[in-house]
Amino acid sequence: MTHTTENADATEITDTADGTTRRRVLGASLATAALAGTGLATAGAARAERPAGAGPSVGILLYDGFSLLDPTGPAEVLSRLPDATVTMIGEARGPVRTDTGDTAVLAERAIAEVSRLDVLLVPGGGERGTTGAMANPALLSWIRAVHRHTAWTTSVCTGSLILAAAGLLEGRRATTHWASAEYLENELGVPYVPARYVPSGRIVTAAGVSAGVDMALYLAARIAGETVARGIQLAIEYDPTPPFDSGNAAEAGPELRALALRLIAESGT
Repeated sequence: MTHTTENADATEITDTADGTTRRRVLGASLATAALAGTGLATAGAARAERPAGAGPSVGILLYDGFSLLDPTGPAEVLSRLPDATVTMIGEARGPVRTDTGDTAVLAERAIAEVSRLDVLLVPGGGERGTTGAMANPALLSWIRAVHRHTAWTTSVCTGSLILAAAGLLEGRRATTHWASAEYLENELGVPYVPARYVPSGRIVTAAGVSAGVDMALYLAARIAGETVARGIQLAIEYDPTPPFDSGNAAEAGPELRALALRLIAESGT
């Protein structure tokens, strides 16, 4: 037998059989009270009544050699959108290994099983992963086919090179990882913009790795409104204050840039 006591900070559940008390980690009643003022307090009930898939369908492409944060950072944001579904998609179902070779992420669907998405995200990767995806006709053909029906097609890091290889960046500006900016411009003919994310119509490209979180918050605001996007940012506590001010390539010296490139190369497979 249990009894529950709610307060503004948390919910206590006391198990009278052994006398232990458990406390919810998150303050449920505080969150409910706060949402009441925004008109979102009934979202849970509404969600239960809505048909599956009523929110945006987000598909994230995985390929051998992608960079781990490129898909998972945006997934953390976009999965918090009301009624959203986020699916990892690979050339085949199963685990897909990252550029370092140390980690794998599960692709729950194969590209042959997915023909329509509201949002498509193409992550970047290491040299091997990016060039492999750029030379993979099955992946490029699938990206082009899905893009015809998306509300938003997006990329993170060198994922913009893959979008360019698929022919989606003609006549557009884009961003990418700083180390690939010259390649994007000179080899693929796409003007490079040194920004965290660059909207160009319904295509949004993000700079390297961590910039995918910024891009995803921008996208969340476009899809669900700024209030929801701000709520997601607070929910994931995205308030970066890194210990070093060395994340901007434009402000980095040649030795630090060379070190960064060497670390990328040495950590890849």
